Amino acid sequence: MIRKLMLFLTLVSLSAPSLSAEVNVYSGRKEALIKPLLDRFTEQTGIKTRLVAAKADKLLVRLQNEGRNTPADLFITVDAGRLHRAKKAGVLQPVESEALKRSVPAHLRDPEGQWYGLSQRARVIFYARDRVRPEDLSTYEDLADPRWKGKICIRGSGNIYNQSLVASLSIANGEKATEEWARGLVRNMARPPRGGDRDQIMAAAAGQCDLAVANTYYYGKMLTNSKNPAQKKAARKMGLFWPNQQGRGTHVNVSGAGVTRYAKNRDEAIRLLEFLVSPEAQKWYAEVNFEYPVVEGVETSERLRSWGDFKADRVNLDRLGELNPLAVRIMDRAGWR
Repeated sequence: MIRKLMLFLTLVSLSAPSLSAEVNVYSGRKEALIKPLLDRFTEQTGIKTRLVAAKADKLLVRLQNEGRNTPADLFITVDAGRLHRAKKAGVLQPVESEALKRSVPAHLRDPEGQWYGLSQRARVIFYARDRVRPEDLSTYEDLADPRWKGKICIRGSGNIYNQSLVASLSIANGEKATEEWARGLVRNMARPPRGGDRDQIMAAAAGQCDLAVANTYYYGKMLTNSKNPAQKKAARKMGLFWPNQQGRGTHVNVSGAGVTRYAKNRDEAIRLLEFLVSPEAQKWYAEVNFEYPVVEGVETSERLRSWGDFKADRVNLDRLGELNPLAVRIMDRAGWR
């Protein structure tokens, strides 16, 4: 009897987290977009979380400066370009997890396991419903056609989302053709690039341009933004178009995370990473931030379903990070400011 009791207590101690178990998270995402999931993880596992939310680029520099002394166990950021930068900076470590491999498709994670996608966002074309017919739209490449001269609003070349888009075009079409495309796009801009994705949609709705390039989740937020009626009104004037559906598919990117190189709570960090790709967490992303799950088969929100199904480009996103310097050079040579 005593022997059985001792065996039971040993098994419990191995399966239950320590009272001091914790995960320290550096997040380039806003607190509101990660804290509820961290709280839910703690409820389910008993593992505490400590969150530092700040600008992604600043957190990367902080990780580099802290080195072995960093308290961070998990680094969360957005865009494959930033995830690749973290990998190249040597602040992440490879993680082998059957649960992660099973949940996250190969093209949405680092081939060496240093980062995994957590949610998807598509970068699409928005059009003014009263001035543009959706049947007149087709591809990203078509945005360089002279018929769109003075009709396009898009963010500047310093924006990582645009850099990844250009990198994807260079993979599909080559450097020379992509530079020609970028020059044509610059000629077609209605105004010098300024502001964020929402500003491009607002400008198109106001008649400053006819087309805007932006991420889908900004559009979703604008449509449901009860605190800013002007944004909601502007979004209702715009239609969403999925580019390149007859070819490689629409450009997508991810928010993602990796275990830090000097994580002191490595096992707990991996458990958190696995939780973030669980059906519960994936569904939360879709409902709260209008992002698409990385896990196939997870139910999306009613808003996402209203936009219809689309074919996504399945290029491995780590290549977008590898080609980021080339994309920046292309944009610079094309005069994209």
